[in-house]
This record gives sequence, C-alpha cells and structure tokens, in this order.
Amino acid sequence: MSVIASRLIFLGVIFCIGVVAFLQPGTGAGSPQNLSVRFLDVGQGDAIHVQTPDGYEMLIDGGPTALVLRELSKGRSFFDATIDVVLATHPDSDHIGGLVDVLQRYQVATIVQTNNINDTPAAAAYDGAVTDEEANIVLAQAGQVIQLGASTTVRILAPAGDTTLWRSNAASIIVQVSFGAIDFLLTGDAPLETEEYLVGLYQAQMQSEVLKLGHHGSKTSTSGLFLDAVQPDFAVVSAELNGRYGHPHAAVVERVLEREIELVSTAQVGTIEFVTDGISVWQQ
Repeated sequence: MSVIASRLIFLGVIFCIGVVAFLQPGTGAGSPQNLSVRFLDVGQGDAIHVQTPDGYEMLIDGGPTALVLRELSKGRSFFDATIDVVLATHPDSDHIGGLVDVLQRYQVATIVQTNNINDTPAAAAYDGAVTDEEANIVLAQAGQVIQLGASTTVRILAPAGDTTLWRSNAASIIVQVSFGAIDFLLTGDAPLETEEYLVGLYQAQMQSEVLKLGHHGSKTSTSGLFLDAVQPDFAVVSAELNGRYGHPHAAVVERVLEREIELVSTAQVGTIEFVTDGISVWQQ
C-alpha cells in the first residue's frame, strides 16, 4: 500500500451539508503541542504552511515559482514527501505557479480549490498537475469545515456560489484557521467588497489574532472597517522586496499602524513563522 493510501485511511473524508471533515488518528497526551503557521518567502506571491501538533500539514497557495520547494524542505526529512491538504485560493499565477512544482514533488491527499476559470499558462499547468496528482478534489464553499487532526479547525468563509466567471480575486477562498483560542484569518486576494460582505455576515466571528492582508497589502483590500472587525495583533504582508507593485500600499500601512497592529512582511524578514499553544501566539 502506498504512503498516500495509508494516510487516506487515517484521514478519511466525510461530506455533510456544507461541511468537509477530515478524521484523524489520536496522539499521545502530555507532550508539548504547538501549532506552526509559516508565511513562506516566495517573492511576489502567497504561500502559507500550516503544521499541526499531531502531524498534519496544509499548504495554502504556492507562490509563483518553485521557490516554495526550498521553504517547504526546511526542517523536514528529504524522504517526507506527503502533504495532507493543498488549498489554492484562486488561479492567479502568484498563488498557483509554485503549486505545480509542489504537486510534482509531493503526494497530496486532498486539494481544495474553486471552479474559477483563469485562461493563463499558469492556470493550465496547475490544472494539468491536479489531474496527474489523482488527489481527492474539494470545491470550496462558505460553510465548509476542514478538521486537521484533533487540534486544528479550518473554516471556509468564502466564496459562496458558483465562481466560474467571477473575477479571480473576488473568487478567493478565505479561511480562518483556529487552534484553541487563537485564530488566523487568511484572505487570498479578496477585495474590499468581499471584506465588507464578510463583516456584515460574520461580524464578531471575524476576530483573529493574525491577519494576512488581502492582495499583498494592495489598496484594493484591507479597509478600516475590516481591520476593526478582525482586530488582529499581527498583520502579515506576503510580497517581494522593492517589487514593481509597491506592496504594501502606504494607505494600508497607515490604517494598520494607527490601530497599533504589528505589521510584518516577508519582503523585509523572509519567511515569517507564528507559533501558538492555543492560548497565546508569538512570532518565532
């Protein structure tokens, strides 16, 4: 039996109304257990690596190139070639380009994506890699829940509906990763209109200790209304140093800092790792 087949026996997939649940094996009690969320340094793009204390991995986006493989290899055995869940927020090249290399290097049990159409070479290459992977495919919809092991819950907040012909940024999958009392809100490239919709729909449930700023800190995202709803302690920008887009935008930086939110950027410090014990969260 292959490694990935064995993993699937433990994971399993149950479809309920609006819910996707991944079953997990138990882990020994009493040992230190922390969740790690790394915002990987992949240049101008997004790639977020979630590692649970009971050994599950989720990769959200893969940046534009194979640079993601360098970051994923750090701290892991060369022979560890499996990832439980890959989630592609939307089919723009700076989010899925590197996932082609990830799917070629790793055996992936489950791929979460939308049906949004992007007529680009990067999107075509990604679609081909997904087909070749023969993983379980889940089309994301608001209300679904992914249980990563015994400890970590991933709630899909958006999109809602058929995203086939939506603008790709508006189709972004937005997730809230929860571990104990600590939450991470990961927004893809969601624009201001989506943020306003989410605040109206979820209100206080949006509160999260760590927020990944939408669209790399572009002025098309991160309104004051959204920041006031999320109330993060940390705001993360995933972008390249001195990039042609100028991310993050000065107005966004001002809105973040005037609320005394700590702003951190992969452009300045490289890969950013947060660790949480479920009670507090800190930057490693």
